[in-house]
Amino acid sequence: MKDKLTYTEAYEALLAIVNELEQGEISIDELSEKVKHASELIAICKEKLQATELNVQAILKNLNESNE
Repeated sequence: MKDKLTYTEAYEALLAIVNELEQGEISIDELSEKVKHASELIAICKEKLQATELNVQAILKNLNESNE
């Protein structure tokens, strides 16, 4: 896995794994590894969403302070 995936890259990779699961394309031998990889991708997405939320909150706070 790349060191620094973007949110979009992680999300698309996660969707690909979900699609493989839904289509029954993953063998039992691969399932554990795919689930592990999916959990890593979810962590990346969650981290990026939380960071974005904090950035947006900081921007809105600065806007409110400058309008006062």
